[in-house]
Amino acid sequence: MLTNPPTFSNTTSHLSSVTIFGRLQFCWSSRAGTLSITVLTILNNLFLLPLCVSVLYVGLKRWWQQGKGMPLSHSNILTYHIVILELMNVLGSTLSCFGVHTNITTMEAVGIYFLANVFSGQMMFHILTCVERYLAVVHPITYVALKSAKGIRLRNITISCVWLTCLIGMGYLSLPDERILMLLSFCMVPIALAVISFCSISVLCVLIRPGPGSRGGNRQQIDQSKVRAFHTIMAILSLLLIRFGGHICVNALYDHEHLSNGNTCAIWLAESWFCLPTGLMLPLLFLYRARKIPLCRPKQ
Repeated sequence: MLTNPPTFSNTTSHLSSVTIFGRLQFCWSSRAGTLSITVLTILNNLFLLPLCVSVLYVGLKRWWQQGKGMPLSHSNILTYHIVILELMNVLGSTLSCFGVHTNITTMEAVGIYFLANVFSGQMMFHILTCVERYLAVVHPITYVALKSAKGIRLRNITISCVWLTCLIGMGYLSLPDERILMLLSFCMVPIALAVISFCSISVLCVLIRPGPGSRGGNRQQIDQSKVRAFHTIMAILSLLLIRFGGHICVNALYDHEHLSNGNTCAIWLAESWFCLPTGLMLPLLFLYRARKIPLCRPKQ
């Protein structure tokens, strides 16, 4: 049990002892931390890895069949980038888990830097996904215009900025106090939550509102399409609210004065569990739309 204030062994460098990187290594060496990274790695390899590989396989197969010159949709491109990010998540957790169990500090460090990309990038790609669906439903004319070469260039620049932000995010590990990172999170999370909620609710309002085509013989088909879109948006919004709510609760409980050092580590590491459902969500929705999930294929 960890009952004393955070201290580090003599084998840990002085730099690590005063950074978030060192704090993370210290927490993973505890019983709660070792159990957390082990279970998370098992779940990532059992569920997340097969889904990501399936998405990339379906995407490459579709790209090959349609022709290499055919432009890909914005939603699919965002999904592919999220899948690449989630593969980094699987690789990072696996390397960190092996590093913790084998006491190989270098392997653990590489895994931590991979995971640092995931925590910042996952949130931004989900924001872009919601904005893309908001434009597609609420502003269809603008969305069609974004399919031009200029729109594709703008999309690529935006995605490049997200990846650049992910690389910069690795610098957070060298911050001297994890409270600085939590302060940045408290600033980012409400903004992201507001943007995603606005986009999702706007999309739902448009989908629920009856349109000109809802009269006549196509009423049932249009209603079925609205129901599928409604369920998709609600799934995205619900999981993101759970993640952001968990993020806020973890940060709020972190500095509780009655918590022991071991419990503080357990609460801090619990934040990664709120990222797992959101990581599974978009690959599952992609395979659902591609009719690659036998038990829940969409109706014709």
